[in-house]
Amino acid sequence: MGDSAPIYDDKSAVRAELDLTSAEWQRYDAGRRRDRHVELAFVEHTDGVVYTVMRSSADPAGPVLVFTPAEWDAFTRGILAGEFEQEERSGPDPSAD
Repeated sequence: MGDSAPIYDDKSAVRAELDLTSAEWQRYDAGRRRDRHVELAFVEHTDGVVYTVMRSSADPAGPVLVFTPAEWDAFTRGILAGEFEQEERSGPDPSAD
């Protein structure tokens, strides 16, 4: 493995203080009948900032990703710009489950 910069978790304190118990989780099904979905919630922190949190519906007690408003804006702009498009693959369609 090569040298790499250390990874800093600059939101560890925020994540520890977010109250997800009353989060209103949303999911986009797009008509697919699958067991796993990405779920989102918008949660206000005690600092007054509304953070976007993301989890897998297959593991609701599992890890949660936390996005600042600026990070969420950059992520959604990237989606709209096609930055995450994958090349077509041959083989079975995993969304056909």
